[in-house]
Amino acid sequence: MATTSAAQRREQARRDYDAFLAGCPTRELLSRLTDKWVALVIPALAGGPQRHGELAHRIAGVSQKMLTQTLRTLERDGLVTRTVTPSIPPRVDYELTPLGHELFPVMVSIKDWAETHMDRVFEARAQFDARP
Repeated sequence: MATTSAAQRREQARRDYDAFLAGCPTRELLSRLTDKWVALVIPALAGGPQRHGELAHRIAGVSQKMLTQTLRTLERDGLVTRTVTPSIPPRVDYELTPLGHELFPVMVSIKDWAETHMDRVFEARAQFDARP
């Protein structure tokens, strides 16, 4: 019986991921990435490190609680880093990791698409709602 290394097992699992399967862990990740706050935090952090308050100001309508939860989740998934600088009061900055920077073009494309096509979506909704 041949043994496999941890790296080989991870590579095989990566090849085996299929989001169409109910038990696939990529479903949880897709659910997280399609959250509206994630879709706004990732592009907001693309310009470099920002403090919580700066992000809250940039992303209109996000509550402190939701922004904190979103940042923690992104940190846990390795997409954002949190850096505490000792000072009074302590300074906390958030920024994209290399993995987060890889995700950025995808997220900004979706955001840009939504901004560009919103009028067409409104038209489609109106037509749908007007049907008998």
